[in-house]
Amino acid sequence: MTPSDSALGPVARAGVGGTPRPNVSFEFSPPKTPEAEEALWEAIRRLEPLNPSFVSVTYGAGGSTRDRTHRTVLRMLQETTLKPAAHLTCVEASREEVDEVIRDYWASGIRHIVALRGDPPGQIGGAYTPREDGYRNATELTAGIRAIAPFDVTVGLYPHVHPESPSLEHDIDVLKAKIDAGASRAVTQFFFDVDGFLRFMDRVRKAGVTIPISPGIMPVTNFTGLKKMARPIGIQLPHWLANLFEGLEKDPETRRLIAASVASEMCASLAEEGFGDFHFYTLNRPDLTYAICRVLGVRETPPEPKEAAA
Repeated sequence: MTPSDSALGPVARAGVGGTPRPNVSFEFSPPKTPEAEEALWEAIRRLEPLNPSFVSVTYGAGGSTRDRTHRTVLRMLQETTLKPAAHLTCVEASREEVDEVIRDYWASGIRHIVALRGDPPGQIGGAYTPREDGYRNATELTAGIRAIAPFDVTVGLYPHVHPESPSLEHDIDVLKAKIDAGASRAVTQFFFDVDGFLRFMDRVRKAGVTIPISPGIMPVTNFTGLKKMARPIGIQLPHWLANLFEGLEKDPETRRLIAASVASEMCASLAEEGFGDFHFYTLNRPDLTYAICRVLGVRETPPEPKEAAA
């Protein structure tokens, strides 16, 4: 899709416009073993010199990694120059329990939360039933976070229709409700259909949404693993992507080259359309993300001084 194909111009669609040096953010997962923790911190140190606008640490289904997420975020805050954001979900927890986590984050110096409803324990994409004494969804969670302290709140957004949503219009209405509740930024679930994403963004911006929205980029070398991640959350993978990886099960080096090429081309196309913010799902494997950032013109820079915690 070229700019002339769209009802909105590139800058209008992106909301914040492109920049000579794109803003990047990185998502990590909390480690489950000592070996995984070592790998995580190698990834963090590898990407830290790129001075991302923020980094986030995920929260397992049902809040299963709450303590590990908290420890990882605090260590980032204490030992790195990074600006960490903690994921927070409301499944399998009362409002009181979630509020306690929010207050602990603020007291520890965390100023940014990624507010997500979350998945039931062990059921990514599974049916969700809110607790009677809990937050029902990410909109209520966002309002609860902002009622406790003036956090920067990032929320999620599906460039495809959410698996539990009746329509794209409903998804946009939910996003607007999150913004009304206090959300200041959104990051999208990963996708590979750039034209479809641009059409989606046209509709989002026409609906009056003006907050920054970062496309979610997933540099993946294992197509079989990607299918397992995409299926439960309703993401359709294009045939051309499957064809690129076909027959390469025993050729990891070629898969890495293809993954880097696909993600770099996606980001370059989005940058031409005015997007200057990209959120990378690193899977705690930094090399592909680092290489793609270099292609985008993101280089090592001196970190910005951190603001002192209030």
